[in-house]
Amino acid sequence: MAFETVPVGSDAAASPLPLSPVAFDGLFGWFGPGISRRGVVLCATHGYEQLSAHRPWRALAEGIATTGCATLSFDYPGTGDSADAEADSVEGRVRAIRRAIRHLRDEAGVEEIVLVGLRLGGTLAALAAEGDHVDRLVLLAPFATGRAYLREMKMQSRTIGRLPDGSPLPQEEGCLTVGGFHLGPALAAELSVIDLTKAERAPAPDILLVGAEAGGLGPRYAALGARVTTRPFPGLAALVANPLYAETPDEAFSAVIASVAEGAQPRPVPAAALPPLPANPIRGDGWWEEPSRFGPSLFGILCHPRDVEAARPMVLFVNAGTNVHSGWGRQTTTLARRLADQGFPSLRMDLRGIGDSPNRPGGASPLYSLDALDDVRAALDRLETVRSGPIVIVGACSGAYLAFRAVCREERLKGAVLVNPYCFDWNPADDVDSVIRNVFRNASTYAGLLKQGAAWRRLARGEIRVGAIARAITRAAIGRVGKRLALLLRPRPAGGSVAQRIAALRRRGAHLELVYSAGDRGLAALHEALGRSPARMARRLGGPVTIIEGADHDLSPAAAQARMTEVLERLLARLR
Repeated sequence: MAFETVPVGSDAAASPLPLSPVAFDGLFGWFGPGISRRGVVLCATHGYEQLSAHRPWRALAEGIATTGCATLSFDYPGTGDSADAEADSVEGRVRAIRRAIRHLRDEAGVEEIVLVGLRLGGTLAALAAEGDHVDRLVLLAPFATGRAYLREMKMQSRTIGRLPDGSPLPQEEGCLTVGGFHLGPALAAELSVIDLTKAERAPAPDILLVGAEAGGLGPRYAALGARVTTRPFPGLAALVANPLYAETPDEAFSAVIASVAEGAQPRPVPAAALPPLPANPIRGDGWWEEPSRFGPSLFGILCHPRDVEAARPMVLFVNAGTNVHSGWGRQTTTLARRLADQGFPSLRMDLRGIGDSPNRPGGASPLYSLDALDDVRAALDRLETVRSGPIVIVGACSGAYLAFRAVCREERLKGAVLVNPYCFDWNPADDVDSVIRNVFRNASTYAGLLKQGAAWRRLARGEIRVGAIARAITRAAIGRVGKRLALLLRPRPAGGSVAQRIAALRRRGAHLELVYSAGDRGLAALHEALGRSPARMARRLGGPVTIIEGADHDLSPAAAQARMTEVLERLLARLR
């Protein structure tokens, strides 16, 4: 029996139907039983790179599932939606891969195993294969050594998650932070001793290396007796460099799908005869979680307290940008479990077009689109089936914009925490992509930067492009004038000005908390709506605006996350 390879970009490959959420041994994943003797385990990369690659990686898993191969994609311990045991351990991740192999053998009845690993996931897959029988290994731009991986992460840490003034985010002592993900000293020490080129046997008889030659791995594995095939990896940078603009590398992924499905044979036991998967939620000391589908095939994770108290408020987390529901630096998963430990249930959801929810019609972006309010309503309906009680919505960046519009329209929402909203009303004349890609800051930020001695030294060395800054300031000034004229000419939003809508929220008893990183670009919209005086803003909001020093737009530092958590916990306590 031959299996058809479905292109990654096709509608069939984009459908969420072939895969279902599953939990096993404290790990969360997506599983398709398939109809062949062959099973494929996808081993993701780590941290910020995987945050960027999440949706294309899911498309790869779905494409593999459509070939008939049993397919399992999962989160390592301490990542995504998995439990936290063995979170800072290379061995813990290697054991997780082996548990995934065992799960495929037990639940899908497969006889052959293929491991597909991306970047660090390729390195881990090779390590796992050295101690387990694997028939085929597909390594996508793997690191031959852990030191090579650490060197690259150190370089990324200097460019990802910068402060509003453009300076690098300070690193916490003993910890490497890349895009909000913290790599601690214990894990770094384990990574530093990995060297795949010292393998004493081939990890699999058939190996596909995708990408630039990684430290001599190909010749080494060939010398150990493996049949090694190599091919280029066009589109790698666009896959792992930025969650907002991640692109599926169709050519490379189609080649991977063809490779893993080649020669696969049907198994004698049809899929319908396989035993159903047992219910096995992810659990912690004070919480337990279950995957949930609701509305138009939307996906989210319900986090329940171990001890139920009906009067406690519930929390709805919406996506920040295009980050999957676990959040930047996995902040949302961590926060949801902390709240559940205190008795507060929550739902962290993916809007259509983000994470594990289906595409929006036409593949449109959900950012700053008001039809995303329909997704929020579906999530509120789902929360109301959990228990009755007040609901608080939490969003950052574009999610904060959506949360503000939702709390204004939905009386079921009794409060909102808005983190670094760029605006409260989106101007349809603005291009979302252009606004997001704009790297220049406002004039006051540049003025503050140039007062610093380090900035003067950079200026003297020619590292600061004065002409570009001047042009940016001029464009910003012209843009502000144009926006003010546009505001005067266009109709007022329903409900009146931002200040009027906030006043209406307060009259109905809803609470609004605003949290900003010091110097964030969104402060301009706040001052335009509520004034510059902290006292005046506090009178209009019913409380002060929280300004966090030393934080980037995404609140990567642990101290910044803790401050935002305090604000949310204060609001929940007020609603109890």
